[in-house]
Amino acid sequence: FYVPILILKLILTSTMKKPNTFEIQKIGNPNLGFISVLENPQMIPFEIKRVYWTYFTPNSIERGGHAHRELEQVIVAVSGRIKFLVEELDGEKKNIELIHPNQCLYLPPFTWRTIQFEHNSVLLCMASQLYDPEDYIRDYTEFESLKEDFIRTI
Repeated sequence: FYVPILILKLILTSTMKKPNTFEIQKIGNPNLGFISVLENPQMIPFEIKRVYWTYFTPNSIERGGHAHRELEQVIVAVSGRIKFLVEELDGEKKNIELIHPNQCLYLPPFTWRTIQFEHNSVLLCMASQLYDPEDYIRDYTEFESLKEDFIRTI
């Protein structure tokens, strides 16, 4: 699965989707509880094709360690605290922490991520594609190579 770097640059710079967080409305009150709603396509920049969640991840485990070629994701920490280190092809790195269930993290393609969970955390992910192992970049050296090529063409 190879995308020439010039085409990749055109795709990324034309859409310029960046990892970002956003909040969704929290409806309710402390006496009754709260509800937050994500509606597609008004609030999510893609059609949801897969939803999954992770839970009971030990504090000592670091998850993620990959990027995707095409997949986009919106992630919510529905319970607990989840920390992300994200890195883009332009070299920009961000530490992002999800601590409220009405906070969302958007991850565009070609965003490397590592994830650290509190043990009681539940991560809910809405994805733009079905699972495809070919879409993963699991080797950081490969990601670094793409990043270097991308930076050289800017």
